[in-house]
Formats: sequence, structure tokens, C-alpha cells
Amino acid sequence: MTDFHRIKRLPPYVFEQVNRIKAAARANGADIIDLGMGNPDLEAPRHVIEKLVETAGKPRTDRYSASKGIAGLRRAQANYYQRRFGVSLNPDTQVVATLGSKEGFANMAQAITAPGDVVLVPNPSYPIHAFGFLMAGGVVRSVPAEPTPAFFPAAERAMQHSIPKPVAMVVCYPSNPTAYVASLDFYRDLVAFAKKHELILLSDLAYAEVYFDDDNPPPSVLQVPGAIDVAVEFTSLSKTFSMAGWRMGFAVGNERLLAALTRVKSYLDYGAFTPIQVAATAALNGPEDCIHEMRATYRRRRDAMVDAFQKTGWDIPVPSASMFAWVPIPERFRSLGSLEFSKLLVEKADVAVAPGIGFGEHGDDYVRIALVENEQRIRQAARNIRRFFDNADRTLHNIVPMQKVG
Repeated sequence: MTDFHRIKRLPPYVFEQVNRIKAAARANGADIIDLGMGNPDLEAPRHVIEKLVETAGKPRTDRYSASKGIAGLRRAQANYYQRRFGVSLNPDTQVVATLGSKEGFANMAQAITAPGDVVLVPNPSYPIHAFGFLMAGGVVRSVPAEPTPAFFPAAERAMQHSIPKPVAMVVCYPSNPTAYVASLDFYRDLVAFAKKHELILLSDLAYAEVYFDDDNPPPSVLQVPGAIDVAVEFTSLSKTFSMAGWRMGFAVGNERLLAALTRVKSYLDYGAFTPIQVAATAALNGPEDCIHEMRATYRRRRDAMVDAFQKTGWDIPVPSASMFAWVPIPERFRSLGSLEFSKLLVEKADVAVAPGIGFGEHGDDYVRIALVENEQRIRQAARNIRRFFDNADRTLHNIVPMQKVG
């Protein structure tokens, strides 16, 4: 009963190993500071919650909803793209509401992937970017995660050495887990690359509004003229409005690709609960002061983390966007690999982080730290880690460094 085809294609869930140790420590009374999962702890905006309450229980709202999203919600998303990016979208054919961007991404993979199709995916990257295609029967080939000019020679090599020829490419900026941000110039080159090689381009823009350089908000790939010929972009209300549990996202862009996604979804779901869609419409159409407050909160947490962790001797690369820091494991622990190091932080410092290996083998020298606790807790995490570092030479003498795989 364990040899199901698609399940066999999935590796053991790395994060679950850390979660088990975290749960055991809490059961024993430990106060674990959890900086592992990117699960926003901020409240959803009050006007959005009020709209949900106002709509719930009204006649007809308990019925099945529209799988691709109610018309007002799709119009609100199109208006958001016009305001934020200067991109014009037809809400009837170029916008689909999804049950979070993760579901949209996974069902797009189902819609466009034939058995054995090759897809170019950054390594490291958010797991659904690779495993959505693996579960759909595809094959994944890695390309770099960092949006630099070196990306394109590596992507050319991946094209040349892949049989059959890749059908799609995934990008994610601001990136989860690395916090890299792409420029519009990079996107121009990316669209040209996709057109040259007849690739579908799938862009994950879930962290579009979580940025700290007010003069350089992250762009959309659809700002590039002609990008809509080849691209679909996924966004989410999870981080922008701290509505992660509401499961509300969008896919926008190429009509043919969105028609395929809509058809797959029509067989699988009836869309989100109508009051949630109405409340999401209020979020997109409403005041933006809540977005500015969210940004300011994450900026304060980022600054506290960088300052406090530096005092432990662990330098944190300063992220310019996203709610994560992508942090090299200190040299003296690097031979353990990211999973064993993450376990140690739970056991010895009462701090949980996400092991980089969970995002791809090229992430094994890193951990991802999420800004999901307040500044006081972040500083406490740093103090705990400093005590662990200061005592590690005495307390870890019996640990044999693990050999890395691969």
C-alpha cells in the first residue's frame, strides 16, 4: 500500500523531521522560538474581517462559488495590476482566482505537463515549484536561483543538455527561500530567452509587497512588452494582507494557459467560499495603510535580526525583500549539513529554522530564517544561539560530522 506511483516520486519531507523534534521539545516544556515556517503572525486588516463577517450567512453565499473567482474579485485583481505595475489585464480571460498561489501553481503544472516533460526550476526554490511538476509526471532540471547575468549561460546549458527539450521555466522573485529580487532588465532578458526557446514562463510573485527599498518595489515579469505571450504570474494575499489561512491567490497572464488552468480547476473545485472572495475584493480595493504597516513591521524585525545575530558572530545577509533571510551556516557547523544543524538549534538553543536542504540540494549550506516573531523574541533567539555557540566546543565533542550526500 506504500508503492503509489506519485508518492514514490516525492522525497521524505525534510521539514517534518525538524517539526517532530520541535514538537517533542515543546511537550517537554521548552519555549521554542519558531522562525522556521513562513506563517505570518500579523492580523488580517480589520476592514477585510468586517467584510467577511458582513457577507457570511447572507442568502446565497453558502452555495457553490465560481471556480475561477467571482467577477468582482477578478476585476479587483486586474485593477491592482494596473495600479501597481501598469499592466492591463482582461479580468474575464486573463485573471483566475486560486486557493492560494500554491494550489494555482500545482494545478497549472497538472494542466500543462505531459509525462516526461522537462521543466527548468531554480535550485534552491520553494518546494512546490519542483514537486508540482514531479507529481504531474514531469522531470525537473535545475537552473541558478540568483537573477544575475550568469543565469542565462547556465540556462542555455540546461536547454542544450535536456532531452526532450524543456517546455517551461519557473522563476520566483522576491525569492522564497533566498530573498533574491529581480530587476526589470533581468525580466526583459528572461522573456527574450523564453521566446527564443519556446518556453512557458511561470513567475511566482507571492512576495510582491514585502519589500524594504521604497524606491525599488519588485517588478512583475508582465511589465515586459510581449511577456503575456508566454507568461503566467502567481500572486497571493497571504503575505500582503496576512491572510495565509484564507487561501486566496491569483494566476494572471496568458489567456491560453489560464484557460487550461480554469478547465483543470473546474473539475477539482468550486472556488473559495464566497464571503472569503468578497472580503478579498475588499482587501484589494481598500486602503493600503495596512500594507505599509506590514512592511514596516517586517523591516523592524529584519533590522533586529541582523543586529542581534551579528552579536552572536553569525552574520546575516540583509534581505531587501521577502519575510526571510537566507543565511550561510557558520563554518564550524557546515559539515553537519543544514538538517542536522537545524536539529541542533532546536535541541540546544530552543530556536527553529528551516533547513536549506528542504529547498534543493544547492541549499544545504544554508538555513532559512523567517521574520514571524516580534523583535523581542528575535533578540531572545539570538541570545539563545549565542549561548549555544559559546558552549558548542564543550557540548558537541561527541558529534561526528556527517558526510554530505551527492
